[in-house]
Amino acid sequence: MGNQNSAILKKQKPKYIPSSTLILLAFTTAFFPRLLDALGAPSAINFLHFATVPFCLMVALTTTQTKSSRQITIVWALIHGLLILLGVMVASALLNQAGTINVVLHFLMLGEPFLVLMAIVSIPMSVATMQRFKNWIVGCAFTNLLLAFIMWPLAYANILPRYGMGLEDSIQGVFYFSGAGNTVSTSVSMSFAVYYLVNAKRVALWFRLCVILAAFTQLIVSDSKQVVFAFLLSGMILTLVNLNDLSKAIYYIVAFGLLLWGFFWCVENVEAFFAFKGWMERSELYGADGEVTLTKTAVFRIVPSYYESFLHWLFGLGSGHTASRLGGWMLKDYAGLLEPLGSTRHPASQQLWRVVGNAPVASGSTMFLPFFGWAGIWGDLGFLGLGAYLYVASIVWRKICWNNMSRFLLLNVFSFGLIFTQMEEPGFMLFIAALIGLQWQESQHKVRV
Repeated sequence: MGNQNSAILKKQKPKYIPSSTLILLAFTTAFFPRLLDALGAPSAINFLHFATVPFCLMVALTTTQTKSSRQITIVWALIHGLLILLGVMVASALLNQAGTINVVLHFLMLGEPFLVLMAIVSIPMSVATMQRFKNWIVGCAFTNLLLAFIMWPLAYANILPRYGMGLEDSIQGVFYFSGAGNTVSTSVSMSFAVYYLVNAKRVALWFRLCVILAAFTQLIVSDSKQVVFAFLLSGMILTLVNLNDLSKAIYYIVAFGLLLWGFFWCVENVEAFFAFKGWMERSELYGADGEVTLTKTAVFRIVPSYYESFLHWLFGLGSGHTASRLGGWMLKDYAGLLEPLGSTRHPASQQLWRVVGNAPVASGSTMFLPFFGWAGIWGDLGFLGLGAYLYVASIVWRKICWNNMSRFLLLNVFSFGLIFTQMEEPGFMLFIAALIGLQWQESQHKVRV
């Protein structure tokens, strides 16, 4: 009788959605909302990931059965690092009277990738779970690439609505419609193509090379020149990082040299690359008093002009008050939703927009805008905020990025942080976090074997 009761209890035991599935659902809410918004979904769908990401992390942390000291150590290190970052944000908000909603949104926009990484690292994954996880991420990346190729002829045939954008700018994949969706979409495609080439060993080499070619074609037809700069800078830094290992150093120096030579050859000889040459030849724009230089660095002149004490050097002007994506776009675009919640704006960000309006080069490329990731963190949170963010990123570099592919992906984030506000773009950042976390999980199986 007792055995029968035990069997009945086992049958009635509730089944929960696995943490790995919740992580994928949270990732999906950040990857596709722009497209769903364009198809008619309420614009509030762009905020859904702010709820799903913390929820999936909470479930992962409270239900994980891991006993791995390595996993536990990494999770606690990330928690401590993020608490330091949050502490700086709160102190900055108190100093500058920034709204509470500013702090919440800013913390989530900067911290979400780390929350996703924490969730991925905290759970033990079987080989089958990892494969399912990888298939979903790869499928999302291919969807973005395929949509970009569908948009290409539609844009040039003037069938695709452009909302005031150029033909190339409207080729945005799953990030349609957004201001720099073409660059974000291409960033995802190029990052995925490099990852796929290196990691999908069971897929035929010719197919992986075709994926690289397709991603690079998207880069050209969508006029996303910034991605080339980011990838070249990341490759150069990765080469320097590997100089302590002679065999790796030679490999990366040769590979990077060939890539650089190939790019400049194409700039001189292939018509599709002539757009790069046009900007490179206008040397008068890049001098100390050049229009590009003065526009890009305007943030470093404007932000300190609002400092009233030494504390502002340490804590900045407050979340969303300067050159971040939050201050540059979000607080303005969603004012009807956020102002009733107590959001605050600052004259510094408005003055930066006046600089943009008076600089013709700023309309030519997001590369030249004074709104970009590192400037946004420094302007909003000061040097302490910048240090806190770098500390959290260093944890990922030291404890999670176990191979050069993961390091390259993380370096891409740092490189894009010099260009635009992609460090606060959830679709791109969570995609990179998922790839890095997936590779870490795969490394754990290699260690156990």
